[in-house]
Amino acid sequence: MKIMLSAGEVSGDLHGAKLAAAIHHQVPEAELIGFGGPEMAAAGVRLAADYRSYNVMGVWEVLKNLRRLLRLLDTLTAFMREEKPDLLVLIDYPDFNWRLAKRAKALGIRVFSYIPPSAWAWRKGRAKKCARLADEFVAIFPHELPVYQQAGAKISFVGNPLVDSVRAELPEAEARKYFQLQADEHAVLLLPGSRKQEIELLLPAMLGAAQLLAKAHPALRFFLPVAEGIDEVDLKRRIDATGVKVTLTHRYRYALMGLADAAMATSGTVVMEAALMGLPCVVLYRLSPLSYFVGRLLVHVKSFSLPNILLGEPFETELLQDEVQPARIAAEVEKLCRGSAERPAVLAKLRAACECLGQPGAAERVAAKVLAAAGYTTESNEEKA
Repeated sequence: MKIMLSAGEVSGDLHGAKLAAAIHHQVPEAELIGFGGPEMAAAGVRLAADYRSYNVMGVWEVLKNLRRLLRLLDTLTAFMREEKPDLLVLIDYPDFNWRLAKRAKALGIRVFSYIPPSAWAWRKGRAKKCARLADEFVAIFPHELPVYQQAGAKISFVGNPLVDSVRAELPEAEARKYFQLQADEHAVLLLPGSRKQEIELLLPAMLGAAQLLAKAHPALRFFLPVAEGIDEVDLKRRIDATGVKVTLTHRYRYALMGLADAAMATSGTVVMEAALMGLPCVVLYRLSPLSYFVGRLLVHVKSFSLPNILLGEPFETELLQDEVQPARIAAEVEKLCRGSAERPAVLAKLRAACECLGQPGAAERVAAKVLAAAGYTTESNEEKA
């Protein structure tokens, strides 16, 4: 049995790695191939290409890289034609992956969508188009189901794999020692994202907020966990230019989240990871002017932070586009720090949002669905033996 996985960014690479490990746990002999990154490669996926060479976001950025992305599409199509996988599993990364899905269907390869496009939020017509291409869907959030069900898709929610993977790597006392946090010091995290564009658009405002907070609260320490594939030299240059002290870290990210008072975070998976560690965030989102203009025409949602979406109410502060200003960020972070009147209510809402993610064991349940969609059964395995 041969299964191809396709993921084009950090979060998809992580989800793909968890899925690959679960597939191999259930069927060790399954051959996994595809498009992804270092996490998927470490989990036993033989990669035709590494996403880190193609990781772009926004309308203008995609247009600038369109020729390279089309060449990648041709490369992966040729790879599918040669390898003849039993199933193609799309993991998020919708604009590229659904073009790949069309190529797969033309080759007679079944398509499975894991983390389908956010049709509930924008371009709802995509759900019908996707339903015609994919044989089965698995969502990682319950609010994604209705629009696909209405489009006639076979879709299910079996839990979110973050519930299993987001755990402190160290006990609190050891973590405080590792990060050299004194008893009277408090940590604030800067989480600017994993894409170059996110760092360019959001990190300057985060650093400006850190400057203001450091002056007002000398006991605050600032940390920035460095995402895979990020240019650390560029990060240091940007930080040094501000004069604020920010510690770059590479290990024990979840333990650090568990220690911190608050975070300034780019909207995305990291905000949900923080929620699972009980870390409240000021959630930021900023796009290039062209991408924002297009987004305003197409996107119709009240919230863009995952915890807010899960509960249907904006209990975590969201700052969008021109609202992303240092003074505003700093003021909102202060409301989340220990001792503030607002903090207990936000923490209670975070716990309630996390309860919406389902029970542990999601990756194993998704793997079972993927294997079934690829044609694996106990009987066929016994025949092969």
